[in-house]
Amino acid sequence: MMLLAAHPKTIFVGQSVAYPGNAIYASLKEVSAGKKIEMPVFEETQMGMSIGLALEGYVPVSIFPRFNFLILAANQLVNHLDKIPQISQNKLMPKVIIKTMVGSVHPLDPGIQHKGNFTEAFRHLFDSIVIEDLTEPEMIFAAYKKALERTDGKSTILIEYGDYYSEK
Repeated sequence: MMLLAAHPKTIFVGQSVAYPGNAIYASLKEVSAGKKIEMPVFEETQMGMSIGLALEGYVPVSIFPRFNFLILAANQLVNHLDKIPQISQNKLMPKVIIKTMVGSVHPLDPGIQHKGNFTEAFRHLFDSIVIEDLTEPEMIFAAYKKALERTDGKSTILIEYGDYYSEK
């Protein structure tokens, strides 16, 4: 996350970006408070704000602590972020970096609503959003670097695995 934070246009948006509450918070502890916008639980609005920030030239890193929660932003993802390039004839290319996580099941199983993996379903929904399934921890840095350095304006969904935070 420090690689992303070093970029002058990045801004981190989401739940537990400024305050502890989940495993993702620890990955952001060293990021300056001035680069973080803590959000309440309203995922569709968060994605809409991220798209607006991207249209204004920022590179929002929109964080959804669980993949199950990202489903709530599917309207904004499918009907807006993914389609804006087509609608605008490639004049608008908002780039959002979306960080989400398949919930951990160790040491406690959080329940069916917090550990879903919808990677394959999401792959069928988008024309212009790139999906990176980070199945091994050593994939993480390179994938975020690639998402940040994209020159084609495409947004990226990066899927991490909660169990890796304690197991790998």
